[in-house]
Amino acid sequence: LQQAEVDALVAAVSKSPVAGGKPLPIEGAVNYDFKRPERVSKDQMRSLENLHEVFARNVGAVLSGYLRSVVDVKLSSIIQLTYAEFTSNLPTPTCFALVDAPPLEGKIILEVNPSIVYPIVDRLLGGGRGTTAVPDRPLTEIEQKIVGKIAQLLLSQLKNIWSRIKEIDFSLAEIESNPQYRQIVPPNELVVLITFEISMGESRGMMNLCIPFTSIEPIMPSFALENIYNFMRKRAGDADARAISANLRETQVEAVAYIA
Repeated sequence: LQQAEVDALVAAVSKSPVAGGKPLPIEGAVNYDFKRPERVSKDQMRSLENLHEVFARNVGAVLSGYLRSVVDVKLSSIIQLTYAEFTSNLPTPTCFALVDAPPLEGKIILEVNPSIVYPIVDRLLGGGRGTTAVPDRPLTEIEQKIVGKIAQLLLSQLKNIWSRIKEIDFSLAEIESNPQYRQIVPPNELVVLITFEISMGESRGMMNLCIPFTSIEPIMPSFALENIYNFMRKRAGDADARAISANLRETQVEAVAYIA
C-alpha cells in the first residue's frame, strides 16, 4: 500500500464503531460466542430441565431400593457446550458409559464420577458401613459388570421418562475408563450436558448425561413446555394401577414378632 492509502485506512478505523480494539456498546446488540453456539432454545432447555427433575426423583427412589440405603439424586444443571469442553472437565479414570439410543442416531454418554461409583460398588459387595476410599485406577471387569447393572436401572428410568416425548430404546453399549478413548462426535460439536448430584451417606459425586445435539435435533420440536406440563399433571390410569398392584403382590415383606 502507498503511504496515502495507509493514512486513509487509519483515519477510517479511528472513525469506526471500533475504537482501541474494543467495540463500542451498541443498543440492542447481544454478545455471541461462535465457539459455543446455543442451538437449543430457552423453552426447550426448560422442558429438558423439568423432564429430568422427574428422572432424578425416580432414580433416587430406585437406587434407594436397590442399594437398601438412602440415595438422594438432584438435578444440578443443564447447559450447552462443546464435546471437547465436556471431556476436558472429566476425571481420569472415570466410569464412562456409551449408550445406544435408537431410533436416535449416534450414541449418548452416561458418566458417573469415581467418588460415587466406588461407594456404590462397595455397598453392593457388602461394605458401605463407613467412608469408602476411592482408588485411583480403572474399574475392574467385575466392577464393570456391577456398574453395568446400575446403568441398566438408570437407563430404564430414562426410557420411561422420555417415552412421553419419544419411544427410545436406551441400552448400554460399553463402559470405558478414559473419556479420551471415545470420540462420539467431533470435539467442536455442540452437546447438551445434564448434570446430577448423587448422595449416599457421606459419599457424594456427580453423574453426567451428555447428549449430542445432532442426535436429538430431529425430536427437539417435541420438547414443548405444554407437553412436559401435561406429562407432569398426568394422572395414573387403569393400566398404571394394575402394574402397581402386580408389583405389590410380588413384594416380599419380612415380619418379625417379639413376644414378652
